[in-house]
Amino acid sequence: MNNLVYSLTVNGHVHEVRDAWVGESLLSVLRDRIGAYGTKGACEQGECGSCSVLVDGELVCSCLVLAASVTGSSITTIEGLSPDGELTDVQRAFIDAGAVQCGFCTPGLIVAVHDLLDENPAPSPLEVREALSGNLCRCTGYGRIFAAVEAVIAERNGTVSEEADA
Repeated sequence: MNNLVYSLTVNGHVHEVRDAWVGESLLSVLRDRIGAYGTKGACEQGECGSCSVLVDGELVCSCLVLAASVTGSSITTIEGLSPDGELTDVQRAFIDAGAVQCGFCTPGLIVAVHDLLDENPAPSPLEVREALSGNLCRCTGYGRIFAAVEAVIAERNGTVSEEADA
């Protein structure tokens, strides 16, 4: 019998989760109960990064987090990165660089890039690769993703990226 009731704060809004099972993943609750469909579920083993979200500002694979364990935390999904509904600079750069192909990995990658650039506004190419190493993409070959990140870094730092010069 599932009588567990708890609340989650997702993208600044409190959501009551009723008739919950204590073993439900955050990914499952976000998609199936709250309707945050931008968070994708692929491997459901923490290997692909498609389900990446921020919990209290920390990047996590939501498939590995028990939803009931993050009550009282602030959860940010791809939908919450820009509360006004406008594209973020990272989202714009992904589109401009052609880093969005099938789109399945894109939300997790964008959340991971935001996390990286919030922590380190001028990462080296190696630091970018390391930060995104937990996010798998089967369509792009990563070149366009790295170009998008480089463009955002250049824009935020007031410089021109080499991609923009080409």
